[in-house]
Amino acid sequence: MNIHDTMHPAQVAILHALLFRPAAHFAALQKASALSSDHFNFHLKKMLEQKLIEKNIEGYYALTIAGKEYANRFDTDARVIERQPKVAVLLLIERDDGRLLCQQRLKQPFYGFWGRPTGKVRWGETILGAAARELMEETGLEADLAVKEIYHKIDFTESSNELLEDKIFFAVHGTNPRGTLQKTFDGGRNIWFNLEEILAQEKVFDRMDEGYKTIYNKQLKFTERSHYYVDTHY
Repeated sequence: MNIHDTMHPAQVAILHALLFRPAAHFAALQKASALSSDHFNFHLKKMLEQKLIEKNIEGYYALTIAGKEYANRFDTDARVIERQPKVAVLLLIERDDGRLLCQQRLKQPFYGFWGRPTGKVRWGETILGAAARELMEETGLEADLAVKEIYHKIDFTESSNELLEDKIFFAVHGTNPRGTLQKTFDGGRNIWFNLEEILAQEKVFDRMDEGYKTIYNKQLKFTERSHYYVDTHY
């Protein structure tokens, strides 16, 4: 089921009505939607097909588990699905000679920028599980992994202060890397760089130097920063 973050106002009204009660009859939901019977039936059927709601043998409608999860992200005042930061892992993979694994992005946005291997945490996935999966998928390596930092990064354009991205990264340190490095993959390339080498590149993400410090954290660290990018870089 692919549910988007936009819904027809009638479906929003049905969802809103069921947020605050265990179940409701057809008449109560139709009244909330302010639609004629035919139009209301159409949208009610759509929500049943999407398995957002279900009908019991007594004729009452209620939110399904999927509907409750969807409604849980619902802003009841604005009546829209709230956007939330993306959650991702950021990999600080260290070689015995002190070099860290760096990755050049060869896809949009931020085409050409150098950074660390990253990837979204999937639904139901652990942080270290996501880190191990992304490391294998993008580099072909395995490593001994440990979470070192939680980093909230908010990106804006320099010209208009427009919000570009909002991400929460779990910085994961990896030691004893094993396997053969996959130098290129669909959307990027990998190389081992020391601090001087990575900072010499033309396009480098902010805080690249911080990675070389983060790996020595003895306690879990939290960082929150805003970054401003030239519009053409995004």
